[in-house]
Amino acid sequence: MKIAKVGVIGAGQMGSGIAHVCALAGLEVGLNDVTPDRIQNGLASISANVQRQLKSGKISEEQKTQALARVRAVESFAGFGDYDLVIESATENEDIKKKIFEALCPHVKKEALLGTNTSSISITRLAAVTDRPEKFMGIHFMNPVPVMELVELIRGIATDDPTFKAVKEFAVGLGKTVAMSEDFPAFIVNRILLPMINEAVYTLYEGVGSVEAIDTAMKLGAHHPMGPLQLADFIGLDTCLSIMQVLHEGLSDSKYRPCPLLVKYVEAGWLGRKTKRGFYDYRGEKPVPTR
Repeated sequence: MKIAKVGVIGAGQMGSGIAHVCALAGLEVGLNDVTPDRIQNGLASISANVQRQLKSGKISEEQKTQALARVRAVESFAGFGDYDLVIESATENEDIKKKIFEALCPHVKKEALLGTNTSSISITRLAAVTDRPEKFMGIHFMNPVPVMELVELIRGIATDDPTFKAVKEFAVGLGKTVAMSEDFPAFIVNRILLPMINEAVYTLYEGVGSVEAIDTAMKLGAHHPMGPLQLADFIGLDTCLSIMQVLHEGLSDSKYRPCPLLVKYVEAGWLGRKTKRGFYDYRGEKPVPTR
């Protein structure tokens, strides 16, 4: 199956990023969210990011114009009727994702493939609420999507070979490198990355080091481009907590227990960059550690 039209549900940072790379690769893209305002915000984000690529010389003026012309707002699932692939990129909450797929299925053609950008949730469970589990796959992009080279592909227990082949060709066609993961909690990248972040939060919680010391140690001592607490703020502390909860519940191993300090930050609404406060306070001219 040739994928030429891609729908994206969720116009936030990840969803708009997916729409962005699809449009640059020559695909027609429909962007959906729960309100028209959110869709427009997503479209504005795509426009700004494409302009940034133009200024840095990564794309031409013609590529920019053509890419932006390929993306349009789709205000209801009925608008996805003739799309070849629809990717869900909503918040990392299993119940919300299941409700989206239940509502979407009656509106898409029977040949359409479905994908989820979940970073941790069972593909098999999500596929089971649809009318086409054999045409369902995990397509996990990394953040920020236009910059990061990897896409994790995850088959559910029912995913058939033609679906896998079509989705792999789609991902490679975007200029991404593909890594195959089995359908286990958090897959490959987040199974390794999030426990490291959680351990960094424990290191802060137990007073082993300050925010600044922990991030400096990992940047200069392990040559990481970003410290783990800075990275947590970038990902979103609510997303970090959700993934740790999925790991803890799915694998029943105490080593995945979310740090109580991470829970407390999320309860406070200090979710990182998107709320201007997390392990750093972003409300001033430069980020300042909050502990």
